[in-house]
Amino acid sequence: MPEITEKELAPNLKPMWLKAISAVQTANLPYAVSLLQGVLKDSPGFLEGRKMLRKCELQLAGNTKKKAGLFGLQTGGMGVMKLHGQAKKDPLGTLPLIEKELEKDPLNDQANELLFDTCLKLEFFETAAFALETVRTSNPENAKLLHRLAEFYLAREQPLQASEVYNDIAKHHPTDGVAIKGAKDASARASMQKQKWDENADMRSLMKNSAEFEELEKASRTGLTREQLEERRDKVIEKYNADPNHLMTVKDLAGIYEQLEDWHNAQTFYTWAHSLSNGDVALATKAAAMNDRALEADMQNLTAAAAADPENAELKASLEARKADRIAEQVQEAQKRVDQNPTDPQLRFELGNALYNAGDFSAAIPHLQQATRNPHIRTKVLLLLGRTFKAKGMFDISIKQLADALADLVAMDNTKKEVLYEKGLIHAEVGDKVAALDCFKQIYEVDYGYRDVAQRVESSYT
Repeated sequence: MPEITEKELAPNLKPMWLKAISAVQTANLPYAVSLLQGVLKDSPGFLEGRKMLRKCELQLAGNTKKKAGLFGLQTGGMGVMKLHGQAKKDPLGTLPLIEKELEKDPLNDQANELLFDTCLKLEFFETAAFALETVRTSNPENAKLLHRLAEFYLAREQPLQASEVYNDIAKHHPTDGVAIKGAKDASARASMQKQKWDENADMRSLMKNSAEFEELEKASRTGLTREQLEERRDKVIEKYNADPNHLMTVKDLAGIYEQLEDWHNAQTFYTWAHSLSNGDVALATKAAAMNDRALEADMQNLTAAAAADPENAELKASLEARKADRIAEQVQEAQKRVDQNPTDPQLRFELGNALYNAGDFSAAIPHLQQATRNPHIRTKVLLLLGRTFKAKGMFDISIKQLADALADLVAMDNTKKEVLYEKGLIHAEVGDKVAALDCFKQIYEVDYGYRDVAQRVESSYT
């Protein structure tokens, strides 16, 4: 279902559309909103109608934005949170519900972001841009969503618009290095686009000399203090600003951000390096890993905030919703990586692990079984397979997986202790006390303080 213009509006909707226009002209805004909601329900790709609806809602709201709370959670945010899962399953059917939330607060950042994500799924690209442009106009200090808008424009080969968005971010966040270089980079890409330059040229030829290459490689391998890393970061940013298409500079900057544990910036620059490299798989993997760490860091911050304010029901609900979304995102991201490289056992393990965390044990098993082909991760794969079969109540097969894992282990390290402990728990669950005690004793003999093995072993003698 593509986006349409007024001329392409269905004949049965045109009378309602004309009534809406008339209602706007006579300042009967509530009636206009009701009519426009009806038009959009039957013709969700009608962007002109959505824009008119938003103008009416803004006039009714008096162009006042509700005050944002902790982590940008706004009034009405809980209603939006409930729509996230529904939007993933039925994006088209959820659009009218999102509009109902926006009717309450047309400038709600969360609702507009959800509208953006939902429209992307439906390939309503102009409507998606409109959603975040609304945020850009009403809340230009929301760097997170403006970065998303800029990245959207870049992905749509609209570097000039991306440059404008990055410049807006830099105005409100003068220290945002990503926005500053993003503006320069997007501007350069716009120039290249305009002049039809060949973007697939060998980026190494743009390097000043081989000595610079050696310097960058050496710097990336050098262990530096945080202060030294920050100093080097600032120097590399200067180089990047001078030439944002310099592959080795971008890689160096990404590596520095990674060492500084600035996961968001690391992901941004590894992604840009990947695009400059004409598809280097290693850089794509790095970018994905940095994205995972950034999301985990955000989750930890939200968890800490919820722990610090246990009476905040809204924040608690937001955390639970984010956890559920994160699990679903991990499955989706892992599946995408497997689709791109189906023969990689490590990626199979990551997908199996994500499916296990999502509670889809049956789907996890074949991926984990394929992952056992990699000898470097075989033990932890077998451990997870054991837990997966245990979750399905298939205790005999679970014990077999853990026994295979133990056969590969010699030294009594933490991994072997974990496998033995898991195996002991399963034996205990099926009533095989002798086998369970044997597992716990092996740990007890070398590590008295490991979990509750001391209590389990010693209680067997009384």
